[in-house]
Amino acid sequence: MEVLKIATAGSVDDGKSTLIGRILYDTKSLTTDKLEAIEKTSKQKGYDYLDFSLATDGLVAEREQGITIDVAHIYFSTANKSYIVADTPGHVEYTRNMVTGASTSQASIILIDARKGVIEQTYRHFFINNLLRIKDIVVAINKMDLVDYSEEVFNAIKKDFEALMEQREYSDQNISFIPISALKGDNVVNASDKMPWYKSKTVLGHLEQLDKKNIFNSGTARFPVQAVVRPKTEDFHDFRGYQGKVYGGDLNVGDDIVVLPSKTTSKIKEIYFYNEKYDTAARRSSVTITLEDDVNISRGDMIVKSDDLPQINKSLNAVVCWMDSTALKPNNKYTVQHGVNKVLAIVTDIEHKINPDFSGIDKEAAQLEVNDIALVSFKLNRPIFSDRFQDHRTNGSFILIDNNTNNTVGAGFIQ
Repeated sequence: MEVLKIATAGSVDDGKSTLIGRILYDTKSLTTDKLEAIEKTSKQKGYDYLDFSLATDGLVAEREQGITIDVAHIYFSTANKSYIVADTPGHVEYTRNMVTGASTSQASIILIDARKGVIEQTYRHFFINNLLRIKDIVVAINKMDLVDYSEEVFNAIKKDFEALMEQREYSDQNISFIPISALKGDNVVNASDKMPWYKSKTVLGHLEQLDKKNIFNSGTARFPVQAVVRPKTEDFHDFRGYQGKVYGGDLNVGDDIVVLPSKTTSKIKEIYFYNEKYDTAARRSSVTITLEDDVNISRGDMIVKSDDLPQINKSLNAVVCWMDSTALKPNNKYTVQHGVNKVLAIVTDIEHKINPDFSGIDKEAAQLEVNDIALVSFKLNRPIFSDRFQDHRTNGSFILIDNNTNNTVGAGFIQ
């Protein structure tokens, strides 16, 4: 079954957790004990409704404050798709959490409180979705029940958001506006009879009809080798296979390929999934590949099509989201983990800090503090085989590791 990962974003009390809880409830994805716990807690709080945010806010601090702090991953399925929802916090101090949750998502839901409209945090949420090249965005204008389901309010907020869209750098996005009440269930899973002026899909209806071919931004196949298989059994005495996951596009038996960094050429001979043979290794499938030639390949090498090579560089410029309390400064040394490859890197320059509200850049930044986003230059001790993030989200991204603590301290998106 097709799996779709979705990120959510919204300001304090915009209703992200309630929206996800409502989807789980209306799709009958809540277990009996979870539903009973929600009913009991809602009653104890004196609510005359079910508090669906209890379905996702798992930390004690989240439940006490009614906000989302950490990134929670929620799983549910319909007859058509399986979904992974990254419930990310929207507050400025949790920018790093939002980047983490959204960086691997194929679609996004941005919530706006119908009473407040487009606010400063909305700028940040849209900026991060634009930075991360998320191609399909639902702008869910929530709490329509508190503005009498007003079409005028909805249209005014939509107009303000469309003005914000004019400031974006990445314009190849499909943005849909849906008026909802997560608490009441209007236009979440089921169509609302309170807003006859809205004729389009519900939130879940929109997600159900998404074609994944239209939300990936690359047809370029990349196959980082994770392991070399040499069974040396009686039946497979001379077998040499290369295991990994296909990113970006498909690989086919007979494709002319290049192995990096050696630049050795060959053809794909066989594609295995367990003990079954296939003619095609589809995007995001984990397979074993054999080649027509006996080639020296090891973990960390990359197999690509011969007519579609990545960049091979010992230096890189990347937009970095800094996630650590210890500042990033020029001349600091880190490990860049790019796929299965790890290389040593030194920061050569902080070119400018980026204000995540479309208000411009700061060219005077001397260091990066936690949650800062900036364009940073690195020099590497050996080359990596990368693409620009805007061309290939997987092969164009990396993480930074502190060599002293072994902590992940930053996420990078190659320019």
